[in-house]
Amino acid sequence: MHEYHELIESLKPPTRALRAGIPETWRGFSDMHRSAVADGALSAKVKELIALAIATANGCDGCIAYHARAAAKHGATEKETAEALGVALLMAGGPASVHGPRALAAFNEFNASPRRVAADRLDAVAPADGYRPGGR
Repeated sequence: MHEYHELIESLKPPTRALRAGIPETWRGFSDMHRSAVADGALSAKVKELIALAIATANGCDGCIAYHARAAAKHGATEKETAEALGVALLMAGGPASVHGPRALAAFNEFNASPRRVAADRLDAVAPADGYRPGGR
């Protein structure tokens, strides 16, 4: 089953519609996204794990899917992902105990997917393909 792949696909049409309605705002958000997760003092992998933990704490399944995919693409391991999700559990408590397992399942789905290398590109992680800020 590719639940999180399907979630990303389901978000594409409404995201395209919103992006068309607010192109300048979306462009600004996309630029900020690319800048925030780019390699710097922290690697892109670490930044995606941070984003995944925050998505988990916020309970945003779309965000979880996007950042789990990006963490897998940047070479995160299941152990690193689980430890990042442990921090989310610490910070968010009960809600993270529900969304943390979902986030780990999303990571494992993307990490194990043969489509990961062939069909998904790192530049496809950008918000233009369906990412929803704040999950609301």
